[in-house]
Amino acid sequence: MTHITEIEVLRAGALTTVQDLGRPGWAHLGVPRSGALDPTALRLANRLVGNPEEAAGLEITLTGCAVRLTRATTVAIIGAEVAVRAGERPGDTGRPLSLPAGTVLTIGPARRGVRSWLAVAGGIDVPAVLGSRATDTLSGLGPAPLRDGDRLPVGVPLGEPAPVDVTAGPAPAPELHLTVRLGPRDDWFTPAALDRLLGTAYTVSPVSNRVGARLAGAPLPRAVTGELPSEGIVLGAVQVPADGQPLIFLADHPTTGGYPVIGVVTDVTPLAQARPGTTVRFHGPQR
Repeated sequence: MTHITEIEVLRAGALTTVQDLGRPGWAHLGVPRSGALDPTALRLANRLVGNPEEAAGLEITLTGCAVRLTRATTVAIIGAEVAVRAGERPGDTGRPLSLPAGTVLTIGPARRGVRSWLAVAGGIDVPAVLGSRATDTLSGLGPAPLRDGDRLPVGVPLGEPAPVDVTAGPAPAPELHLTVRLGPRDDWFTPAALDRLLGTAYTVSPVSNRVGARLAGAPLPRAVTGELPSEGIVLGAVQVPADGQPLIFLADHPTTGGYPVIGVVTDVTPLAQARPGTTVRFHGPQR
């Protein structure tokens, strides 16, 4: 593919990574899916600039970033509530932004939420690994997290920007209600543990990341105290380490784990914008 644009990273921020929709189908070889923590947001950003939904963009975490576009192009930003500047003028999230060559695009710190997704017409065209350009922060597959001074190639645009005025996304919720299906190791826990999981509130810990959302709250006591051989882990698995505090695995989760999994969250997308201290409540599936 011929590159017509490059992105120069002026300020990478706390954690900015290249993400697409991930690399499914490799878990049997120990490779997690990875990809954008909110695939719907990345798909929307890509549609706004005329990209295929699976094109790679940037996932920007909490503190924002600043990049320079070497040629005229179109970008879109979806996700957290942030201030955007295109050179000296303010920009909007949720709409295509046409930028002249040399424009410095600044995405400010998140005022609400945690992550934003930046799509560029043509998509980020770093080399694919196992069919994906996603950065996997646990295994190290894909490009490294961005650093100041990095330059990223951008592919040739394949479509026209979307003819929309503005697309508003939902505001991050102060309290998350997550549906969890119990098992496969719920029988390793006491009845009191199951009551606590489904009946008390937890909060998101500051040590959460793309691998998993660590929760703090009522510990979940075990009925079985023995060791568990490592077994497969899936997206949304709620693993309970020795301290009894649940951990919800996210996009960069390992493929195996040695602590019991009490249940699996059916949709982890809301956790992409969950700041430390956000309240989390678990509910069983509707019958």
